[in-house]
Amino acid sequence: MLRERFNEALKESMKAKDQRALSTVRMVLAKLKDKDIEARGKGVTTGIEEGEILAMLQGMVKQRQESIALYEQGGRQELADQEREEIQVIERFLPKQMSESESLEAIKAIIAETGAASVKDMGKVMAELRARYAGQMDFGKASGLIKQQLSGG
Repeated sequence: MLRERFNEALKESMKAKDQRALSTVRMVLAKLKDKDIEARGKGVTTGIEEGEILAMLQGMVKQRQESIALYEQGGRQELADQEREEIQVIERFLPKQMSESESLEAIKAIIAETGAASVKDMGKVMAELRARYAGQMDFGKASGLIKQQLSGG
């Protein structure tokens, strides 16, 4: 489904002569191709799954956010703006992000379902979150929320 959306977006941005969208979608497709090739080494011949694609897109957004901070520190506003535009294009493919309260509710539910009792069970909770909420949740923040819940905070 996402792969089809990338190809449609590529065609649309070509027709609209939207250079930023075109270059960003091409970049996404190139990264996806790299991930597919990497997966072949692990015996996956059909390409990476949707969840992995969503995680890849989230990683691309995070990289750009980090670049924006560095460019702004260095006084390179035009490069920071370019990164923001790329983020907007990438985010078109991501599902709506969960709020912190929605994330916390999901974490509490999974902790209850898995019977997680201590920070040692964090990996089990995190794996289930990634399986269910790929692309919808900031797993860096989720990690802190899980620790908080499992340590009785």
